[in-house]
Amino acid sequence: MDIDVYQQYFAAEGSFSGVRRRGAAVMLTAASGGGEISYTLTVSFFPHKDAEDFGISYDAAFSEVLYQGKGRRSKKREQSLLETLREKADALAAAEHAEIFWDQPLIAARFG
Repeated sequence: MDIDVYQQYFAAEGSFSGVRRRGAAVMLTAASGGGEISYTLTVSFFPHKDAEDFGISYDAAFSEVLYQGKGRRSKKREQSLLETLREKADALAAAEHAEIFWDQPLIAARFG
């Protein structure tokens, strides 16, 4: 079972597949089953041509498993992961020559 722990869209800058991307969706997802839990950070860059354009492009999505082990969801673990989320997302973006503008959210944060 997958649960979106956190999701928020921000202004961003990058170019993928010859298309300029001006937005980024940042997500933390928990996946559990069989007594195992994992948390994955995903950053997906999208064109965001205007204020109404939130069409996600999956050709520019990058992810990293931040935690995997036995157990189930933990609010304490999730809080710890959220505290380092920006740093980890910035590293994913920088590896792809892109940037996330954290001070320019496009939507309010969603927590699940």
